[in-house]
Amino acid sequence: MSAVVPGAAGEDASLGGRPARLATGVISAGRVGAVLGAALAKAGHVVVGASAVSSASRRRAEELLPDVPLLPPDQVARRSDLVVLAVPDDVLPGLVRGLVATGSLRPGQIVAHTSGALGVSVLRPAAEVGVLPVALHPAMTFTGRPEDLQRLATCSVAVTAAAGEPDEPSTSTAGGMGWHVGEALVVELGAEPVRVPEEARPLYHAALTHGANHLMTLVGDCLELLESSGVRESGRLLGPLLGAALDNALRHGDRALTGPVSRGDVGTVRRHLEVLSEAAPQVEPAYRLLAARTADRAERAGLLPPHVADDVRTSLDEEDR
Repeated sequence: MSAVVPGAAGEDASLGGRPARLATGVISAGRVGAVLGAALAKAGHVVVGASAVSSASRRRAEELLPDVPLLPPDQVARRSDLVVLAVPDDVLPGLVRGLVATGSLRPGQIVAHTSGALGVSVLRPAAEVGVLPVALHPAMTFTGRPEDLQRLATCSVAVTAAAGEPDEPSTSTAGGMGWHVGEALVVELGAEPVRVPEEARPLYHAALTHGANHLMTLVGDCLELLESSGVRESGRLLGPLLGAALDNALRHGDRALTGPVSRGDVGTVRRHLEVLSEAAPQVEPAYRLLAARTADRAERAGLLPPHVADDVRTSLDEEDR
């Protein structure tokens, strides 16, 4: 893997093997940006500036990016070889246009954003002035605390670049260079690069959101239900169960399904719905939807005979709340 990035710090800015040191700017020092900046600094790059508006982001920058000057976004971009845009999805298009309009970007820079749902098309205005556009999305939830650095080194990062084919690593086009540069940066972070084509980004991100973010909601509901039932130290009780369930799901897929739905225990499912309608009516609709999806998956996996699956679905459709 070898690519030369014009304008990078040092005489040889080759991103083959170990990337040359890059003057790196972070816009902005949120939960993701501050951690990525710290990880890049740990990898040997030099963070020359960061933008931070809120008091929380300023505190985060002080902890993770000590001695890094806090500057307006245009100044951060001007002094950087690698510009990391770690801003919300809705803010990103306007930020890119603003950096281009103010002349803050120059040919040869690498501009990488961290949005999961967006590819590199959002960076087209920057690419038109000669920057190398890359989308880097770590498949991890961030807290913005130092422990994220260890987690980042064990996760995968989705890489998307312009032009070139993602399955042709030997391509010599500018787009091919983007794939190589993105992957090299990810490897430097200690993470594993995964190539995700531009058109696949929305579905890719929906999958991660459905899994990670909705899992947080599900776990929160479970903890509240246990506490309402009088169970003490609910987290200690739930932790091993959920850990085993996640491990089994990742290792064995739907064949690892357990519980009343996968057994066709309609009576238990009905009792669950009754108690939830009384004790937690806000949770009951989610239980019904997820139980129905579980029945579908259990039937497809051969765990639940079709007629039993129909009985489960019928019980879930009943409106005797």
